[in-house]
Amino acid sequence: MSVSTHVLDSVTGRPAAGLAVALHAAEGLVAEGTTDADGRCRLVEGPTGAGPHRLVFGTGAWAAARGEETFWPEVVLTFAVREPAEHHHVPLLLSPFAYSTYRGS
Repeated sequence: MSVSTHVLDSVTGRPAAGLAVALHAAEGLVAEGTTDADGRCRLVEGPTGAGPHRLVFGTGAWAAARGEETFWPEVVLTFAVREPAEHHHVPLLLSPFAYSTYRGS
């Protein structure tokens, strides 16, 4: 299974570089990473089971490092893995007072 994300700062229209991301499954922490200059992060390539997984984005620390305020100290996205062999891409569009997500490809 592979999991990736792409985080965009929807206020500036730019990638959210340097944002900490952690992937959790039922057994606990699976992987950690940081978004690159393009706002992308690939977290896992290997066996994890089916079931709920969570991506935890360190949005509060990221905003504070930029001298900005945010309503979101962290954003947690929970998604269902039904086919562990598939790639799972979970983008995040982020602003100080809103966020949205979708299943990417």
